[in-house]
Amino acid sequence: MKNANDKKLLEVKDLKVSFFTPAGEVKAVGGITYDLDYGEVMGIVGESGSGKSVEAYSIMGLLQSPGKVVGGSIMFEGENVLNYDKNKMNDFRGKKVAMIFQNPMTCLNPVYTVGNQLTEALRAHHKDISAADAKKKAMEMLELVGINNVEKRMTQYPHEFSGGMRQRVMIAMGLICSPKLLIADEPTTALDVTIQAQILELMKDLQKKTGMGIIFITHNLGVVAEICDKVSVMYAGRIVEQGLVSDIFYNPSHPYTVGLLQSMPRVDAEEYERLIPIEGTPVDMLNPPEGCPFAPRCSQCMQICLKKLPPYVEIEDGHKSACWLRVQENMKCKEEQANG
Repeated sequence: MKNANDKKLLEVKDLKVSFFTPAGEVKAVGGITYDLDYGEVMGIVGESGSGKSVEAYSIMGLLQSPGKVVGGSIMFEGENVLNYDKNKMNDFRGKKVAMIFQNPMTCLNPVYTVGNQLTEALRAHHKDISAADAKKKAMEMLELVGINNVEKRMTQYPHEFSGGMRQRVMIAMGLICSPKLLIADEPTTALDVTIQAQILELMKDLQKKTGMGIIFITHNLGVVAEICDKVSVMYAGRIVEQGLVSDIFYNPSHPYTVGLLQSMPRVDAEEYERLIPIEGTPVDMLNPPEGCPFAPRCSQCMQICLKKLPPYVEIEDGHKSACWLRVQENMKCKEEQANG
């Protein structure tokens, strides 16, 4: 679903985010670049502390002090979100971009009914809508996300809903203003597996109906396989590999991506497969290594990996990886072609 003027829905270019703490500067996001088309679903994968959520909060303008965007741009339909003033940002947030968080209980107000919170979210961005129309739209949204008996549910409080139902309410709240982009920050992590599957199914269904773009932040590659078109794998504030879901799963290029896949149980395994953990501990972001951030944990680490950051290498169309091994392979291929 392309836009008439062929602009991308979202283009993040060389985004850098730092936290200025008493101990020093923590470079939480170290210059990441990606784009998202209309109707596309992109997964951002990585372990805790890799910068996934910080990057999402930067798009939403929700970065808390001492966090600060120190470089790059976030272009939404051709406009740089980082230049928005407070009023424009309030209009943008909710109306054009919405976010679903990991724990709905901390995002829903316990002293207001679910109906009240849904109608308030709508009326905050559509001042001219009547109370009756807002209520009708809120009930339609609850039905859309698979909640039954909506008349009664509108009068209930968050604690009267189960975890899965609360997450459905959060999705309804995110979608009530028909945003073009939905950012889902680990929305299924706190739920049990069967409810996770239902929520993913629901999001796939809603995405098809509304045509919105989705950024799906998770550390679970199984979730990515279920819902995403393409994936960005993050490690220590950088994107180490990018590609279509099929590229990442069937032709992983970066050792970190390979490690993630090896540490994940597979349903299609023909016999018992031992899961292989990624050795070592995540990077100390106050004192990151000089070269590739994954080098201290990488079994294929070379001398250059410890000294210099690897450039991105195009493996196939749209599939990129930041790894010195791929740089060497590329050079060998070029030499062979030149000699052949």
